Amino acid sequence: MAEVSKHKSGFVNIIGNPNVGKSTLMNALVGEKLSIVTSKAQTTRHRIMGIVSGEDWQIVYSDTPGILKPSYRLQQSMMDFVDSAIGDADVIIYVTDVVEKIDKNQEYVSRLSALECPVIIVINKIDKGQQEQVRELAEKWHQVVPKAEIFAASALEKFNVDAIFERVRELLPESPPWFDKEQFTDKSMRFFASEIIREKILENYTKEIPYCTEVVIEQFKEGEERYEISGVINVMRDSQKGIIIGNRGAALKKTATAARLDMEKFFEKKVYLTLFVKVEPMWREDRRMLRRFGYIQD
Repeated sequence: MAEVSKHKSGFVNIIGNPNVGKSTLMNALVGEKLSIVTSKAQTTRHRIMGIVSGEDWQIVYSDTPGILKPSYRLQQSMMDFVDSAIGDADVIIYVTDVVEKIDKNQEYVSRLSALECPVIIVINKIDKGQQEQVRELAEKWHQVVPKAEIFAASALEKFNVDAIFERVRELLPESPPWFDKEQFTDKSMRFFASEIIREKILENYTKEIPYCTEVVIEQFKEGEERYEISGVINVMRDSQKGIIIGNRGAALKKTATAARLDMEKFFEKKVYLTLFVKVEPMWREDRRMLRRFGYIQD
């Protein structure tokens, strides 16, 4: 009688410093664009799960904010997401790249060796480095975190992503699935609408503007032919409101148009999008506001 294969399932949590390609790797592993990707630091603010399922396995990936030293309450909440991801991981993927120094945020690197769960270190962006440089980096990482398995990869070019995926699947513990096999994320459609808008703000505005904004979807109505979505961009000062709106509303219109087009691709349906701008002074330090925006869950 043939042996019945046991089901494997687990939480595979992706951590690392800002701008090393965590979100790009997450999207490549999941096969969906769930995390927004820009060249700016602090693009990811939440812990975002991407779920991939097979007949006898399920991987629950988590993308997390880039590791930093918090300067205000919002950033502390972001680091709480990172710490929770380390705490409940069945497998940790630590992402670095070919230019990052190994001792950056030494506290978190030291924690990798102390973890009981398997650790995979991904040296990302190898398309931007030399082969010898990558080999030397891999040796150094092996000395610093001896228990870790090390993969050189380019998430953007999807080089070696399949190998990482297969190794993750092998490392999963035996467990029933945590989520329905048809589910691909733990986030709502409202969340992805707000993230798409925030991505366009990161792309279209400079300096402090993207870091002082938070997007709230106030209406998400599904009709037969289209979604009707209304969003509010919260800023901290009147001057920021003026910059977001732009001369005769041109900047806000550009952002809304780009967001709408991306939403239509993501939702596979026509979208009617309306955006407003509101001043909420000190929202990054306000526990009530942070709770409303989903950064504090207690």
